[in-house]
Amino acid sequence: MSYQPLSDVRKSLRVKWYRCPIEPARLRELSQRSDLQGWIQAGGHLALFAATGTLVYLFWSQQNWLLFFIALFAHGTVGSFFSGTAPHELGHGTVFRTKQLNKAFLYLFSLLSWWDPFDYASSHTYHHRYTLHPEGDRENLLPLHPSVGKTFLLQLFTVNLFTQPDRTFGKGGLISTILVTIMGAFGKVGSDKIPSREWLKALHADQPAQHRKSIWWSRALLLFHASVLVISIATGLWVLPLIFSCSGFIANWLSYFVALPQHCGLRENVADFRKSTRSMTLNPIAEFLYWHMNWHIEHHMYASVPCYNLKKLSREIAADMPQPHTLRGAWREMLDTWRRQQADPAYQFDTPLPATAKNVGSHTPDALESSIGELAPDGLK
Repeated sequence: MSYQPLSDVRKSLRVKWYRCPIEPARLRELSQRSDLQGWIQAGGHLALFAATGTLVYLFWSQQNWLLFFIALFAHGTVGSFFSGTAPHELGHGTVFRTKQLNKAFLYLFSLLSWWDPFDYASSHTYHHRYTLHPEGDRENLLPLHPSVGKTFLLQLFTVNLFTQPDRTFGKGGLISTILVTIMGAFGKVGSDKIPSREWLKALHADQPAQHRKSIWWSRALLLFHASVLVISIATGLWVLPLIFSCSGFIANWLSYFVALPQHCGLRENVADFRKSTRSMTLNPIAEFLYWHMNWHIEHHMYASVPCYNLKKLSREIAADMPQPHTLRGAWREMLDTWRRQQADPAYQFDTPLPATAKNVGSHTPDALESSIGELAPDGLK
Protein backbone atom coordinates (compact mmCIF):
# COMPACT_ATOMS: atom_id res chain seq x y z
CA MET A 1 0.00 0.00 0.00
CA SER A 2 1.30 3.48 -0.84
CA TYR A 3 1.02 6.42 1.54
CA GLN A 4 1.30 10.15 1.04
CA PRO A 5 4.46 11.89 2.31
CA LEU A 6 4.42 12.60 6.02
CA SER A 7 4.92 16.30 5.38
CA ASP A 8 1.53 16.28 3.63
CA VAL A 9 -0.02 14.27 6.46
CA ARG A 10 0.97 16.95 8.95
CA LYS A 11 -0.92 19.52 6.88
CA SER A 12 -4.06 17.49 6.22
CA LEU A 13 -4.61 15.18 9.21
CA ARG A 14 -6.04 16.77 12.33
CA VAL A 15 -7.15 14.30 15.00
CA LYS A 16 -9.35 15.87 17.69
CA TRP A 17 -8.50 13.48 20.49
CA TYR A 18 -10.91 12.82 23.31
CA ARG A 19 -9.26 13.00 26.73
CA CYS A 20 -10.93 12.04 29.98
CA PRO A 21 -11.60 15.16 32.06
CA ILE A 22 -9.26 15.96 34.93
CA GLU A 23 -8.79 19.08 37.03
CA PRO A 24 -6.00 21.21 35.51
CA ALA A 25 -4.35 21.67 38.90
CA ARG A 26 -4.26 17.92 39.49
CA LEU A 27 -2.83 17.33 36.01
CA ARG A 28 -0.07 19.86 36.69
CA GLU A 29 0.67 18.08 39.96
CA LEU A 30 0.86 14.66 38.31
CA SER A 31 3.03 16.03 35.49
CA GLN A 32 5.77 17.13 37.88
CA ARG A 33 9.05 15.31 37.25
CA SER A 34 11.25 14.11 40.07
CA ASP A 35 14.96 13.30 40.06
CA LEU A 36 14.41 11.04 43.08
CA GLN A 37 11.66 9.07 41.35
CA GLY A 38 13.78 9.02 38.20
CA TRP A 39 16.70 7.50 40.07
CA ILE A 40 14.41 4.91 41.63
CA GLN A 41 13.05 3.91 38.21
CA ALA A 42 16.05 4.28 35.89
CA GLY A 43 18.74 3.75 38.50
CA GLY A 44 16.87 0.83 40.01
CA HIS A 45 16.47 -0.88 36.63
CA LEU A 46 20.16 -0.39 35.89
CA ALA A 47 21.08 -1.70 39.35
CA LEU A 48 19.05 -4.86 38.73
CA PHE A 49 20.89 -5.30 35.42
CA ALA A 50 24.23 -4.89 37.18
CA ALA A 51 23.24 -7.34 39.92
CA THR A 52 22.08 -10.08 37.57
CA GLY A 53 25.09 -9.47 35.31
CA THR A 54 27.40 -9.85 38.29
CA LEU A 55 25.74 -13.16 39.16
CA VAL A 56 26.17 -14.36 35.58
CA TYR A 57 29.88 -13.54 35.72
CA LEU A 58 30.30 -15.06 39.20
CA PHE A 59 28.68 -18.39 38.33
CA TRP A 60 30.51 -18.50 34.98
CA SER A 61 33.85 -18.01 36.73
CA GLN A 62 32.93 -20.81 39.17
CA GLN A 63 31.72 -23.02 36.30
CA ASN A 64 28.48 -23.57 38.19
CA TRP A 65 26.46 -24.06 35.02
CA LEU A 66 23.04 -24.60 36.54
CA LEU A 67 23.16 -21.35 38.49
CA PHE A 68 24.84 -19.68 35.50
CA PHE A 69 21.89 -20.40 33.22
CA ILE A 70 19.38 -19.39 35.90
CA ALA A 71 21.22 -16.09 36.40
CA LEU A 72 21.49 -15.59 32.62
CA PHE A 73 17.73 -16.12 32.27
CA ALA A 74 17.09 -13.50 34.98
CA HIS A 75 19.63 -11.13 33.41
CA GLY A 76 17.99 -11.43 30.01
CA THR A 77 14.53 -10.91 31.50
CA VAL A 78 15.74 -7.66 33.09
CA GLY A 79 17.82 -6.59 30.08
CA SER A 80 15.10 -7.22 27.50
CA PHE A 81 13.22 -4.21 28.88
CA PHE A 82 16.18 -1.99 27.98
CA SER A 83 15.13 -2.25 24.32
CA GLY A 84 12.22 0.06 23.63
CA THR A 85 10.76 0.20 27.13
CA ALA A 86 13.39 2.19 29.03
CA PRO A 87 14.38 4.44 26.07
CA HIS A 88 10.70 5.07 25.40
CA GLU A 89 9.98 6.98 28.60
CA LEU A 90 13.41 8.57 28.74
CA GLY A 91 12.84 9.72 25.16
CA HIS A 92 9.73 11.57 26.32
CA GLY A 93 12.04 13.41 28.71
CA THR A 94 9.68 12.95 31.66
CA VAL A 95 11.62 10.59 33.95
CA PHE A 96 14.06 13.05 35.56
CA ARG A 97 13.57 16.69 36.34
CA THR A 98 17.17 17.26 35.22
CA LYS A 99 17.33 17.09 31.42
CA GLN A 100 20.95 15.93 31.34
CA LEU A 101 20.05 12.87 33.42
CA ASN A 102 17.27 11.97 31.00
CA LYS A 103 19.69 12.17 28.07
CA ALA A 104 22.48 10.28 29.83
CA PHE A 105 20.25 7.36 30.78
CA LEU A 106 18.54 7.41 27.36
CA TYR A 107 21.85 6.91 25.56
CA LEU A 108 23.14 4.37 28.08
CA PHE A 109 20.07 2.14 27.87
CA SER A 110 19.99 2.52 24.08
CA LEU A 111 23.67 1.63 23.74
CA LEU A 112 23.33 -1.55 25.79
CA SER A 113 20.20 -2.67 23.92
CA TRP A 114 21.10 -1.84 20.30
CA TRP A 115 18.28 0.74 20.30
CA ASP A 116 18.12 3.73 17.95
CA PRO A 117 16.72 6.70 19.92
CA PHE A 118 16.85 9.05 16.92
CA ASP A 119 14.68 7.18 14.43
CA TYR A 120 12.45 6.24 17.34
CA ALA A 121 11.97 9.88 18.36
CA SER A 122 10.58 10.62 14.89
CA SER A 123 8.46 7.48 14.80
CA HIS A 124 7.06 7.87 18.29
CA THR A 125 6.18 11.51 17.80
CA TYR A 126 3.95 10.50 14.91
CA HIS A 127 2.64 7.58 16.96
CA HIS A 128 1.37 9.91 19.67
CA ARG A 129 -0.03 12.55 17.36
CA TYR A 130 -1.80 10.12 15.03
CA THR A 131 -2.18 6.92 17.07
CA LEU A 132 -3.31 4.06 14.79
CA HIS A 133 -4.15 6.38 11.91
CA PRO A 134 -1.97 4.52 9.37
CA GLU A 135 -1.33 7.48 7.08
CA GLY A 136 0.44 9.20 9.99
CA ASP A 137 1.37 6.34 12.34
CA ARG A 138 2.82 3.05 11.18
CA GLU A 139 4.86 2.33 14.30
CA ASN A 140 2.28 -0.36 15.03
CA LEU A 141 0.55 -1.37 11.83
CA LEU A 142 -2.55 -3.47 12.33
CA PRO A 143 -3.37 -6.29 12.34
CA LEU A 144 -0.76 -7.45 14.84
CA HIS A 145 -0.38 -11.18 15.31
CA PRO A 146 -0.26 -12.31 18.97
CA SER A 147 2.05 -15.20 18.15
CA VAL A 148 2.27 -18.21 20.44
CA GLY A 149 3.93 -20.60 17.98
CA LYS A 150 6.30 -23.21 19.43
CA THR A 151 9.42 -22.03 17.57
CA PHE A 152 8.69 -18.42 18.46
CA LEU A 153 8.09 -19.21 22.13
CA LEU A 154 11.28 -21.30 22.26
CA GLN A 155 13.27 -18.25 21.19
CA LEU A 156 11.48 -16.05 23.70
CA PHE A 157 12.43 -18.33 26.59
CA THR A 158 16.00 -18.96 25.35
CA VAL A 159 17.82 -16.78 22.79
CA ASN A 160 15.96 -14.68 20.24
CA LEU A 161 18.10 -15.15 17.13
CA PHE A 162 15.85 -15.04 14.11
CA THR A 163 12.57 -13.21 14.68
CA GLN A 164 12.12 -10.53 12.03
CA PRO A 165 10.56 -7.09 12.50
CA ASP A 166 7.45 -6.80 10.39
CA ARG A 167 4.55 -4.61 11.48
CA THR A 168 6.11 -2.91 14.51
CA PHE A 169 9.07 -0.58 15.03
CA GLY A 170 12.10 -2.63 16.04
CA LYS A 171 14.92 -4.84 14.82
CA GLY A 172 13.80 -8.33 15.84
CA GLY A 173 16.25 -11.03 16.93
CA LEU A 174 20.00 -10.79 17.47
CA ILE A 175 21.03 -11.67 13.93
CA SER A 176 18.51 -9.37 12.24
CA THR A 177 19.44 -6.59 14.68
CA ILE A 178 23.12 -6.83 13.77
CA LEU A 179 22.28 -6.83 10.06
CA VAL A 180 19.86 -3.89 10.40
CA THR A 181 22.45 -1.93 12.42
CA ILE A 182 25.15 -2.57 9.80
CA MET A 183 22.81 -1.38 7.05
CA GLY A 184 21.83 1.60 9.17
CA ALA A 185 25.48 2.58 9.56
CA PHE A 186 25.53 3.06 5.77
CA GLY A 187 22.16 4.80 5.64
CA LYS A 188 20.34 1.76 4.26
CA VAL A 189 17.00 0.35 5.38
CA GLY A 190 16.17 -2.68 3.28
CA SER A 191 13.09 -3.72 1.37
CA ASP A 192 10.06 -1.50 1.87
CA LYS A 193 7.89 -4.57 1.25
CA ILE A 194 8.39 -5.12 4.98
CA PRO A 195 6.01 -2.61 6.67
CA SER A 196 8.49 -1.60 9.38
CA ARG A 197 11.13 -0.83 6.72
CA GLU A 198 8.64 1.18 4.64
CA TRP A 199 7.88 3.23 7.76
CA LEU A 200 11.56 3.93 8.35
CA LYS A 201 12.01 5.10 4.75
CA ALA A 202 9.07 7.46 5.14
CA LEU A 203 10.55 8.84 8.38
CA HIS A 204 13.99 9.30 6.81
CA ALA A 205 12.51 11.21 3.88
CA ASP A 206 10.55 13.39 6.29
CA GLN A 207 13.29 13.95 8.90
CA PRO A 208 16.70 13.79 7.16
CA ALA A 209 18.50 15.43 10.11
CA GLN A 210 17.31 12.64 12.40
CA HIS A 211 18.35 10.08 9.80
CA ARG A 212 21.89 11.47 9.81
CA LYS A 213 22.00 11.17 13.60
CA SER A 214 20.68 7.62 13.29
CA ILE A 215 23.52 6.71 10.90
CA TRP A 216 26.15 7.91 13.35
CA TRP A 217 24.38 6.19 16.23
CA SER A 218 24.38 2.88 14.31
CA ARG A 219 28.13 3.26 13.86
CA ALA A 220 28.54 3.95 17.58
CA LEU A 221 26.54 0.81 18.38
CA LEU A 222 28.74 -1.31 16.14
CA LEU A 223 31.91 0.20 17.63
CA PHE A 224 30.75 -0.38 21.21
CA HIS A 225 29.62 -3.97 20.75
CA ALA A 226 32.63 -4.83 18.58
CA SER A 227 34.83 -3.50 21.40
CA VAL A 228 33.06 -5.77 23.88
CA LEU A 229 33.73 -8.72 21.56
CA VAL A 230 37.40 -7.81 21.06
CA ILE A 231 37.94 -7.43 24.81
CA SER A 232 36.28 -10.78 25.46
CA ILE A 233 38.53 -12.50 22.90
CA ALA A 234 41.68 -10.79 24.20
CA THR A 235 40.94 -11.66 27.83
CA GLY A 236 39.21 -15.01 27.37
CA LEU A 237 36.15 -13.63 29.13
CA TRP A 238 33.66 -14.89 26.56
CA VAL A 239 30.87 -14.21 29.02
CA LEU A 240 31.13 -10.43 28.48
CA PRO A 241 29.12 -10.34 25.22
CA LEU A 242 26.40 -12.36 26.93
CA ILE A 243 26.22 -9.81 29.72
CA PHE A 244 26.48 -6.59 27.68
CA SER A 245 25.66 -7.25 24.01
CA CYS A 246 23.21 -10.17 24.03
CA SER A 247 21.16 -9.58 27.17
CA GLY A 248 18.36 -7.89 25.22
CA PHE A 249 17.88 -11.06 23.17
CA ILE A 250 17.89 -13.58 26.02
CA ALA A 251 14.64 -14.50 27.80
CA ASN A 252 12.48 -11.96 25.94
CA TRP A 253 9.35 -13.67 27.26
CA LEU A 254 8.09 -11.12 29.77
CA SER A 255 8.80 -8.02 27.69
CA TYR A 256 6.92 -9.57 24.76
CA PHE A 257 3.90 -10.66 26.78
CA VAL A 258 3.39 -7.30 28.50
CA ALA A 259 4.19 -5.04 25.53
CA LEU A 260 2.15 -6.55 22.70
CA PRO A 261 -1.26 -5.77 24.27
CA GLN A 262 -0.70 -2.00 23.93
CA HIS A 263 -2.64 -1.80 20.64
CA CYS A 264 -3.00 -5.35 19.32
CA GLY A 265 -6.48 -6.15 17.98
CA LEU A 266 -7.93 -2.73 18.74
CA ARG A 267 -9.51 -0.08 16.51
CA GLU A 268 -7.66 2.18 14.13
CA ASN A 269 -8.79 5.53 12.71
CA VAL A 270 -10.65 6.55 15.87
CA ALA A 271 -10.10 9.69 17.96
CA ASP A 272 -10.54 7.93 21.30
CA PHE A 273 -7.48 6.38 22.96
CA ARG A 274 -9.81 4.11 24.95
CA LYS A 275 -10.67 2.34 21.69
CA SER A 276 -7.17 2.17 20.20
CA THR A 277 -5.10 1.48 23.32
CA ARG A 278 -5.26 -1.03 26.18
CA SER A 279 -4.39 -0.67 29.88
CA MET A 280 -3.62 -3.60 32.18
CA THR A 281 -2.90 -4.38 35.79
CA LEU A 282 0.43 -6.10 36.48
CA ASN A 283 2.26 -7.33 39.56
CA PRO A 284 4.69 -4.75 41.03
CA ILE A 285 7.85 -6.40 39.62
CA ALA A 286 6.53 -6.61 36.06
CA GLU A 287 5.13 -3.07 36.30
CA PHE A 288 8.51 -1.74 37.44
CA LEU A 289 10.42 -3.52 34.65
CA TYR A 290 7.84 -2.29 32.15
CA TRP A 291 8.24 1.28 33.39
CA HIS A 292 4.51 1.41 34.26
CA MET A 293 3.55 1.37 30.57
CA ASN A 294 0.80 -1.11 31.40
CA TRP A 295 -1.22 2.07 32.06
CA HIS A 296 -1.08 2.71 28.35
CA ILE A 297 -4.36 4.51 27.70
CA GLU A 298 -3.41 6.96 30.42
CA HIS A 299 0.02 7.43 28.86
CA HIS A 300 -1.46 8.26 25.45
CA MET A 301 -4.07 10.61 26.87
CA TYR A 302 -1.62 12.55 29.01
CA ALA A 303 1.92 11.82 27.85
CA SER A 304 3.28 14.68 29.96
CA VAL A 305 2.66 12.58 33.10
CA PRO A 306 5.82 10.66 34.16
CA CYS A 307 5.52 6.89 34.11
CA TYR A 308 5.70 6.63 37.91
CA ASN A 309 2.53 8.78 38.24
CA LEU A 310 0.39 6.91 35.70
CA LYS A 311 -1.30 4.70 38.28
CA LYS A 312 -2.36 7.81 40.22
CA LEU A 313 -3.67 9.28 36.96
CA SER A 314 -5.67 6.11 36.31
CA ARG A 315 -7.48 6.60 39.63
CA GLU A 316 -8.34 10.21 38.77
CA ILE A 317 -10.08 9.34 35.49
CA ALA A 318 -11.33 5.83 36.33
CA ALA A 319 -15.05 6.68 36.02
CA ASP A 320 -14.54 7.66 32.38
CA MET A 321 -12.37 4.67 31.47
CA PRO A 322 -12.88 1.01 30.56
CA GLN A 323 -11.96 -1.49 33.24
CA PRO A 324 -8.23 -2.30 32.95
CA HIS A 325 -7.46 -5.83 31.79
CA THR A 326 -5.44 -8.46 33.54
CA LEU A 327 -2.53 -9.73 31.45
CA ARG A 328 -4.34 -13.01 30.90
CA GLY A 329 -7.53 -11.20 29.97
CA ALA A 330 -5.71 -9.01 27.48
CA TRP A 331 -4.15 -12.02 25.78
CA ARG A 332 -7.45 -13.88 25.71
CA GLU A 333 -9.04 -10.85 24.03
CA MET A 334 -6.18 -10.53 21.51
CA LEU A 335 -6.19 -14.21 20.57
CA ASP A 336 -9.97 -14.23 20.16
CA THR A 337 -9.73 -11.12 17.97
CA TRP A 338 -6.99 -12.71 15.85
CA ARG A 339 -9.10 -15.83 15.28
CA ARG A 340 -12.04 -13.69 14.16
CA GLN A 341 -9.76 -11.68 11.86
CA GLN A 342 -8.86 -14.86 9.96
CA ALA A 343 -12.49 -15.09 8.83
CA ASP A 344 -13.12 -11.33 8.73
CA PRO A 345 -9.89 -9.34 8.10
CA ALA A 346 -11.72 -6.06 8.73
CA TYR A 347 -12.76 -7.04 12.27
CA GLN A 348 -11.32 -5.00 15.16
CA PHE A 349 -12.30 -5.27 18.80
CA ASP A 350 -14.46 -2.37 19.96
CA THR A 351 -13.66 -1.80 23.63
CA PRO A 352 -16.87 -1.29 25.64
CA LEU A 353 -16.99 1.83 27.80
CA PRO A 354 -18.73 2.18 31.16
CA ALA A 355 -22.17 3.77 31.35
CA THR A 356 -20.59 6.81 33.02
CA ALA A 357 -18.13 7.36 30.17
CA LYS A 358 -18.21 10.45 27.98
CA ASN A 359 -17.03 10.55 24.39
CA VAL A 360 -17.16 14.19 23.38
CA GLY A 361 -14.44 16.59 24.45
CA SER A 362 -15.70 19.69 26.23
CA HIS A 363 -12.86 22.04 25.40
CA THR A 364 -9.76 22.53 23.31
CA PRO A 365 -6.79 20.90 25.09
CA ASP A 366 -4.13 23.21 26.43
CA ALA A 367 -0.40 22.73 25.94
CA LEU A 368 0.03 20.50 29.00
CA GLU A 369 -2.87 18.21 28.09
CA SER A 370 -1.57 17.61 24.57
CA SER A 371 2.13 17.55 25.50
CA ILE A 372 4.26 14.53 24.66
CA GLY A 373 7.17 15.82 26.72
CA GLU A 374 10.46 16.50 24.96
CA LEU A 375 10.12 13.62 22.52
CA ALA A 376 9.69 15.46 19.23
CA PRO A 377 12.90 16.17 17.27
CA ASP A 378 13.46 19.72 16.05
CA GLY A 379 11.89 18.98 12.68
CA LEU A 380 8.58 17.99 14.29
CA LYS A 381 8.24 20.65 16.99
